[in-house]
Amino acid sequence: MEIIAMHLDLGPEIRYFGYAIYLLVAIFGVILGSFLNSWIWRARENIKIVGNARSICIHCRHILKWYENIPLLSYLRQHGQCSYCHGEIPAHYFWVELVMPFLLMLVFYHCVQFAHFSEWELVRNIFFLSFLVIIFKYDWLYREIPSDVVWAGVVLGLFINYSFLNKSLFSMLLGSAIMGGFFLAQYLISKGRWIGGGDVRLGFMFGLWLGWPVTLVSLFVSYILGAIVAVGLLVAHKVNRQSEIPFGTFLAVGVFGCLMWGDKIVKWYMMFLGK
Repeated sequence: MEIIAMHLDLGPEIRYFGYAIYLLVAIFGVILGSFLNSWIWRARENIKIVGNARSICIHCRHILKWYENIPLLSYLRQHGQCSYCHGEIPAHYFWVELVMPFLLMLVFYHCVQFAHFSEWELVRNIFFLSFLVIIFKYDWLYREIPSDVVWAGVVLGLFINYSFLNKSLFSMLLGSAIMGGFFLAQYLISKGRWIGGGDVRLGFMFGLWLGWPVTLVSLFVSYILGAIVAVGLLVAHKVNRQSEIPFGTFLAVGVFGCLMWGDKIVKWYMMFLGK
């Protein structure tokens, strides 16, 4: 709160102002989570959002009334079912809407605390978070990554990082070449058995977002996280050795962590080596 006060010069009243700001961020996060849920389902079903703005049931395609489409509350009120056909609404819709406000508040806090209230850093990270949630959920559910999302992320990341945040073009291209090239090598060597083409495209996009050397941190975190979860699923007999693991999901988590703290991890590591 003191950081916000310093930048906005609002004095002691910032405590209540800060609470109001975070409340608005949380509300926006719930709405954004609902929108991303809708986008993911419509993209999978090849339903255009433009010209088809009304929300519909995923089972019977009944057009939802406004009180059936309130994020979080409608799911609880209807006990996770469509009020028209009583088809079950998967719980992941609820969880995205529940988790999204906390992630968005974390992004906002990070920009206030560590980025000196950089508006473009905040805008960029909100966009990146939205892309990561789409990738996380889409790959987890359908074991594939939509190409349109990747190419849009490449263009947006390059434009904002270079034009408004003065990120080094060389650093971004080097990060993209390293992560994308690393995944491409695995894809070619294994002939697509170890990693999919969508993961290769993700590598180029995420490397561009993070740049060098944070890209290396992201790779390390993603593989460690993927290994831990995979072993846990094997032990719990949820998957077997032949099961396809959604690596894009774990990569999205690693990239989010590195967007928040990647630079600090690199600085800490360099200080450690210096000692």
